[in-house]
Amino acid sequence: MFDVLMYLFETYIHNEVEMRVDQDKLTDDLTRAGFHQDDIYNALNWLEKLADLQDGQGKSFAMGGDPLAIRIYTDEESQFLDTECRGFLLFLEQIQVLNLETREMVIDRVMALDAVEFDLEDLKWVILMVLFNIPGYENAYQQMEDLVFEEDESRLH
Repeated sequence: MFDVLMYLFETYIHNEVEMRVDQDKLTDDLTRAGFHQDDIYNALNWLEKLADLQDGQGKSFAMGGDPLAIRIYTDEESQFLDTECRGFLLFLEQIQVLNLETREMVIDRVMALDAVEFDLEDLKWVILMVLFNIPGYENAYQQMEDLVFEEDESRLH
C-alpha cells in the first residue's frame, strides 16, 4: 500500500496534476502501473481518511494540554516508530513544522499503514502527505519539503 501512496503523491499530488479523476479511472491507471487491487483499495481508503482528518472530520486531535508536555508513545507505536522516527517528530515540533494536532495526524496515518518495514525516510513522506492539503500549513509543508530534498541532495555529493 505504501508504494501506491508514494506513486500517487509523486505522480499526481506533488506534481500538481489535476486530481479530479474518478476513482474507477484512477484504479485502472494504478492497475496498469502494476499495483495490486488490494493495495490500491487500501491506499485510496488511507487517503480518504487523511482527507477527513485534514477537514476536521473523524478523530479529534484537539489538544488542550500543556504545549511543553512530552508525548508518550504506546508499545505498538514504539514498535512501528523507532527511536530515530520519534526523535525526528520531536525535532519537527521544536522547529514548529508540526504542532500537537498535526503530529497526532501523522502518527494516526503511520499506524494505519500496513507496511512491514517503516523507517525515517518513509516517515518523512507521510509527513509531507499529511501537511500537503491542510489550509494554513503551506509554510510548514515547504519547510518539510526543504528538509526532505536538502538531505537527498547532500547525499549525492
